[in-house]
Amino acid sequence: MLSYLRSKVQGFWNGGHERTLKIKRNIAYTLLIKGAGVLIGFILIPMTIGYVSKGQYGIWLTIASLVMWMNTFDIGLSNGLRNKMAHSLALGERDNIVKYISTTYAILFLISVTIFLTFFIVGSFFDWNQMLNVKDTVSYNIWPIVLIAIGSFCVQFFLQPINSVLMAAHQPFKSSLILLLGQVLTFIIILLLTMFTHGSLFLLVFAVAGSPLVVFLFANIYLYSTEFKLYAPKFSYIDFGSARSLLSTGGVFFFIQMGAVVLYQTDNILITRTLGPDEVTTFNVAYKYFSLISVIFSIIMTPYWSAFTDAAAKNDWGWIKHSLKKMRMLWVYVGVLTTVLYLFSSIFYQLWLHGKVDVPNFLSLNMAIFVLTVAWQSIYAYTLNGIGKLRMQLIFVVGTAVLNIPLSIVLIHWLGVSGSVIANTVMVLLMNVIFTYQVNLIVKQKATGIWNK
Repeated sequence: MLSYLRSKVQGFWNGGHERTLKIKRNIAYTLLIKGAGVLIGFILIPMTIGYVSKGQYGIWLTIASLVMWMNTFDIGLSNGLRNKMAHSLALGERDNIVKYISTTYAILFLISVTIFLTFFIVGSFFDWNQMLNVKDTVSYNIWPIVLIAIGSFCVQFFLQPINSVLMAAHQPFKSSLILLLGQVLTFIIILLLTMFTHGSLFLLVFAVAGSPLVVFLFANIYLYSTEFKLYAPKFSYIDFGSARSLLSTGGVFFFIQMGAVVLYQTDNILITRTLGPDEVTTFNVAYKYFSLISVIFSIIMTPYWSAFTDAAAKNDWGWIKHSLKKMRMLWVYVGVLTTVLYLFSSIFYQLWLHGKVDVPNFLSLNMAIFVLTVAWQSIYAYTLNGIGKLRMQLIFVVGTAVLNIPLSIVLIHWLGVSGSVIANTVMVLLMNVIFTYQVNLIVKQKATGIWNK
């Protein structure tokens, strides 16, 4: 019996296409890393709320959402780098890889400096307490806190292309490891803060925003000194002319990123403006719980992006079709897991937060439906991203992002915090129909016109 099981396990890990083997190993490593990250994330929420308060934690979440908007300022370069590098690796084009990496870092450095200086000058003229509706939660000016968050982000923004390099090289688990180390450092610092200081939103933001950039800095230095020394960025390889090549794909990613940020990152802002920062915490507690589903699907789908790029470059459509079939079956299993999570959600909230936050059952139900719709979308969006067919995705992501804001505002007024989740779900369902149809046309090689762009 043991020998039979051993042979099955060995067959699973050692059998199949070389591309598939890389994906299996990446998924296994990433599951372990992400699992630890999820555990730390769950521990951090009650610890953080206990250190400050439900309202102040909601303020930080809202500031973080604002900062996430600035991710769009990379104008799609990171994703463009990921696709270009994966394609060049498949064809053995070393000089092109160094040129793409060097140029991406140079452009992101210029953008990050511009972002910080602009916000430093312009942001000081705004009343951030009034903008974020926090006047009843804190009695001090939160602009310095916003500035710390923005400054930390700008440094991390410049350093983050290492993630694209790792993913293009079929090593997304190392990207996950960088994020985990950032979480570990955050956990250690917040634990020390709870032991030796009184609740301070200033110190909390300094810890949460600063820890990841420290890890990113050391990751860049280490990886470009060892494994990726051959591809390390060099001043002599900076070629702003090649930015056009990166942006031929990356420019479309920029607008898709912008649409996605509007669609998924405006929730905290709309909720705090309409209902106050306390409800932002309620929303994010439910999202954190059900994000386990998103984490699982992200772990599985992330290595497929570059694998799809490699397969498309080699016209291996049979492998892509077979992979999609496996992903759809996995989605069914994840649906069962989501149902179990929903049925036990109220018990988990009580054990997890000890009554500090009350999450309505209606919010949990809608969040469960939402994460399942996003999981389905990721199957087809990652496929389109990998093979570079982005036109329909661009149209519908941007279009639904615009429609989502007024719909969210109306539904939040009618249904409370759950209204924001319902609005997002409606928009994602619409995209799911279109993306699923397009991918099916492409893998059958029947796509024409806009469906093949």
